[in-house]
Amino acid sequence: MAKGTAGRFAPSPSGRMHLGNLFSSLLAWLSAKSQGGRMVLRIEDLDAQRCTRTYAERVEADYRALGLFWDEGGSSGGPDGPYYQSQRNEQYAAALERLRQKGLVYPCFCTRAQLHAASAPHRDDGQTIYPGTCRDLTADEIAARSAARAPALRLRVPDREIGFLDGNLGGYAENLERDCGDFLLRRSDGLWAYQLAVVVDDAAMGITQVVRGSDLLSSTPRQLYLYNLLGLTPPEFYHVPLLLAPDGRRLSKRDGDLSLDALLERSTPQAMIGGLAYLAGLNPGAEPRSPESLLPEFDWEKVPKTDIYVPDGLFF
Repeated sequence: MAKGTAGRFAPSPSGRMHLGNLFSSLLAWLSAKSQGGRMVLRIEDLDAQRCTRTYAERVEADYRALGLFWDEGGSSGGPDGPYYQSQRNEQYAAALERLRQKGLVYPCFCTRAQLHAASAPHRDDGQTIYPGTCRDLTADEIAARSAARAPALRLRVPDREIGFLDGNLGGYAENLERDCGDFLLRRSDGLWAYQLAVVVDDAAMGITQVVRGSDLLSSTPRQLYLYNLLGLTPPEFYHVPLLLAPDGRRLSKRDGDLSLDALLERSTPQAMIGGLAYLAGLNPGAEPRSPESLLPEFDWEKVPKTDIYVPDGLFF
């Protein structure tokens, strides 16, 4: 495992990248490279039905076109591979077994419909807080329910507050039991949960800083708890504001007009980098820039802390 500063790109190849993906990716690259660090490209293709190798290849081509080059990972490989999550089942299974040996893993038979029932508690963002329905099932109850459907696997969490200092947004904390409840490690269809996979992979690949959208801020206490249980060293976290369309909607892959291929039909890679740097407070205007030209000016103090409305005419 390499030492020193290491950032990462961690795209999910379920479609073309959009502005929000590129915004986080640019800041991740600038943060690591401004410290003389390396960048790792990890393809987060846990869901093989939604994530295809074709899209993964397009992701690599997109990063290259934008000048966001990486040092290891993706199809290039490297010392800490494999870099496709779909090829890392053994690593996730080993981590799950370590948690199981601590007596912290149990089967859950709740359906999504049941979890979204009105009686289940919900967070302000609409996410369901797992109420512990299956936490204390007897061996006979588990056997009977397993005959009807395969269970998911959940991690028992304590009544404990876990906080951290985010490199961009400042202090954040959650009580695991009250604010999220026992969370998934593996889904009932056998797919590994994001929380477990990202912790195992970032530790195995020597990642020292994680830059991602603020929509993942609330995942961090759960991940820090996993780092602690598995005896792993967590990275520093930097959560960046989300980009919003002029009408206030959050940008996503569902907005086809905002995908990278559509954007490049009416712009250039340098113009897109310049525009994103302007939104990040790193470019006085929206003039075209290369990623390398922004390195001397990069400073987390310049990056906004609240969600950003993309002005009409900048990319649209």
